[in-house]
Amino acid sequence: MKKVVVIFSVIALLFSGVSASAYGKYGKDSAECLKYLSFYKDHFKVKNYKDALPNWRKAFKFCPPSANQTMLIDGTALMRQEINKNKKNVQLRESLIDTLMLLHDLRMQNFPKMKGKALENKTLDMIQYRNKDKKELYALCKETMAENKEKTKASIFVNYMNCSVELYQDAQVDIDQVIADYELCMGYLDAILAANPGDENMANIRSAVETLFIGSRVASCENLIAIFTPKYQADPNNLELLGKIANMMRSAEDCTDNDLYFTAVTALYKADPNYKTAYGLYRMYASKGDVVSANKYLEEAIAFDESDDETDAQYFYEMAVFNHKNGNKSKAYASAQKALALDRDGDITGKANMLCGTIWGSTSCKGGNEIESRAPFWVAVDFMVRAKNADPSLTEEADRLTAQYRQYFPEKSEAFMYNLTDGERYTVNCGGMSAVTTVRTQIK
Repeated sequence: MKKVVVIFSVIALLFSGVSASAYGKYGKDSAECLKYLSFYKDHFKVKNYKDALPNWRKAFKFCPPSANQTMLIDGTALMRQEINKNKKNVQLRESLIDTLMLLHDLRMQNFPKMKGKALENKTLDMIQYRNKDKKELYALCKETMAENKEKTKASIFVNYMNCSVELYQDAQVDIDQVIADYELCMGYLDAILAANPGDENMANIRSAVETLFIGSRVASCENLIAIFTPKYQADPNNLELLGKIANMMRSAEDCTDNDLYFTAVTALYKADPNYKTAYGLYRMYASKGDVVSANKYLEEAIAFDESDDETDAQYFYEMAVFNHKNGNKSKAYASAQKALALDRDGDITGKANMLCGTIWGSTSCKGGNEIESRAPFWVAVDFMVRAKNADPSLTEEADRLTAQYRQYFPEKSEAFMYNLTDGERYTVNCGGMSAVTTVRTQIK
């Protein structure tokens, strides 16, 4: 019954817009309108929502929707309270949600300058209270993003991408549309992060959108090749298309070892050499096992002034991992050290230290004496301690490797033979690497 009264009043006002305006801002029942506006606001501002609600309903009945924007905003707050109070009464709850959505629509219609905010609030309420209709939510998210652009609330991007993927899986949108939706979200998010590079929340949202896309069947390498090959063949000199191909294939799993990706990143690099296109070539050559070319292009990516320290730190760490896997320990260690020097935010400090420890722990110093051959294990343990101090999530693995390396520490008698005692500083030179450590012997 409450729903019928409220909606009837709204419909009457909507259809009598001309006559209401003829009576002035507060309509033909201006005295009643002003009276109940005052009554409900007195209760609302002291958070007496129980008494505010019936007076708000009267104000909403007598006042034109254009009379007072605050009345509509306060009404959404009151409706949310009622919705949450009536979770078990499905029918009443649904009617309250209808009223909530209608209030947002009335605000958009009567206060067009606030359309962006009203759309955003409606979308957030749709996400909260009526998110099962993916098609409706998808359309509303899209409209909100188009209106608010980089000012869109973070959660709307994630919900939009989630709806897109689910609609694709239900055969309601095609692959091209999902890709377009992903690019739309990433375009806004990249612009937001470029303006606010330290915004961790937006960085997490970007990662969530990317995860949704990669986790969908759309992002399979096979699909991307099938979609983009004819597009490339039809317009091979389209740099925007080539950039899209490269970005999509980098995002997909195991999709940088194919002719289309090779063609795209090579053409992009020739047309516009920069750190991103150089990095694309690194990924391509790394996937092909061409160590020399991969290192060349990753070093070029780092050398570009456009890449910041954090990006360079990530690139150096990636270079370290790549070279370690390919048996080039000295280059891997040097790269990891450079990554540590640039990692001011500490994002990779733990894993870079662990990699350094792993490199030293697997290094054999041939031709040395008993101490020289065992000294790398001291360095390895030093790095394991640093790794778990920087990133506690690495503690279990760091402790396991530390216990393994300690087995190779020299005994006291062996150290004594070389005039060394526990705690003494010691410089290790091995395999093109150097480090200062501390003498330690096995505890018996």
